Amino acid sequence: MVKLVLTIILFLISLLTVLSAPAFYLWLLAIATDEFPWIFIAIILVIVFINFRSPSYQLPTMILAVISLLLFLSPMVRSYLVGSKLQKNLAAAFGNEIGTNAFEFTPFSYVQMFKPKVTVPYSTVSYDKNGKTDLTLDFYPSEIKGKKPCVIIIHGGSWKSGDSQQLPELNSYLAKNGYHVAAINYRLAPEFQSPAPVEDISKTFHFLKGKSAEWNIDTTNFILLGRSAGAQIALLAGYTLKEPALKGIIDLYGPADMVWGYSIPSNPLIMDSRKVMEDYLGGSYSGHPEKFEKSSPLLFVNKQSPPTLLIHGLNDVLVAYEHSRRLNAKLEENGVKHYLVTLPWATHAFDYNLYGPGGQISTYAIMYFLKSVTE
Repeated sequence: MVKLVLTIILFLISLLTVLSAPAFYLWLLAIATDEFPWIFIAIILVIVFINFRSPSYQLPTMILAVISLLLFLSPMVRSYLVGSKLQKNLAAAFGNEIGTNAFEFTPFSYVQMFKPKVTVPYSTVSYDKNGKTDLTLDFYPSEIKGKKPCVIIIHGGSWKSGDSQQLPELNSYLAKNGYHVAAINYRLAPEFQSPAPVEDISKTFHFLKGKSAEWNIDTTNFILLGRSAGAQIALLAGYTLKEPALKGIIDLYGPADMVWGYSIPSNPLIMDSRKVMEDYLGGSYSGHPEKFEKSSPLLFVNKQSPPTLLIHGLNDVLVAYEHSRRLNAKLEENGVKHYLVTLPWATHAFDYNLYGPGGQISTYAIMYFLKSVTE
């Protein structure tokens, strides 16, 4: 009986690989099922082995175990399918064909899921002191010598939480492969509201240019990378600051249309998205429509906008995939170089595991994009 109950529980968990999570803690579990599927596959295989040796409830256990196994395998299979076309699609989008052998990563490999994490030493420095607010960034120097491009990374956290230490594995990976990385902290809501974080990006550019000789930064090659709320900040800064040294923007599951986003709120069991936006923008849309519009990156896209890479999961329950679809259409309309990497199985924060199915695809796409726009 225990064997069957455990199999039923695993079957229900496996449904998160194809269905949207209905509650906050199930969303966290969905990240695990999508990006660490081998753990669940191993448990299922143990149950199958036990089932062959135990006659009780053998048939229902086997049926549920096989279905669960197929579902847990599905993120890897779909990642392989997305990855098989990724190099060709990115080359078509950015006009710079780069061979797979230029990267440590392939778009997706089953073996890569078991690679050890990379860690590069970093230093934390203050880049702006604004009254009581001391803004800092973590600087990861490129491990390849010479003047190198700098990727400015902007964390997520609903504009009110999170910090520069969020998902640091990518920072080390980029530094190991020839990019300086500045992972920044910015002023948070509700104490500080839009456009304060965008102003902090401007200060970051100024600070890093001042450090260029000491840190060997190529001041003609900056890239903004943001996750979730940080992606909204990255996009808005990239489309409005008119920074000539900015070569591209990487948007990981960010809200691009604040007006539309407010009109279609998230599942309240996941997040009170309207309250989050009101804290960031100073009130409701009916009271402050101009702030919602001025904070919508999509409305600032024009023919001179920087190349943009978008990466989003169809099963995202915090920031709807529709944001990226809308921004993708606007970039297409204006003839801006861009590409939307769609991950059919993935939820929000799919890049939590750099070597998971979503993490591998996104890291490959990011590396390809960086090489395309900075060389």
